[in-house]
Amino acid sequence: MNSVASTRDIIIQTDQPDDAKKFYMEILGMTLFDDNPAMRGIETGAFRLFIEPGALSGPVLEFLVDDVQATKSRLLAAGCTLEQEDPALPRCYIRDPFGLVFNLNRRSR
Repeated sequence: MNSVASTRDIIIQTDQPDDAKKFYMEILGMTLFDDNPAMRGIETGAFRLFIEPGALSGPVLEFLVDDVQATKSRLLAAGCTLEQEDPALPRCYIRDPFGLVFNLNRRSR
């Protein structure tokens, strides 16, 4: 079986990315490490939070696998659903049958 490993990255998509950035920095005191408007990065300590403009509800975790397409096929056959996909980013958002959304990304060798 193809095992997965998690990263410490969590992505949220919101239609108010500037307000989210301000909240996490000014209210919670977290540190901005990347101010790219397409995907802002906030350091929290135990994990890194990325804020992306968009409308997906809930946080997105990231799992690293050896073969994204094979793992995606296995997960879809097991009842998961494909939420978003864009190989150019790379992005392969999967929702498992229990509601967890995660990105599948290729493990570095």
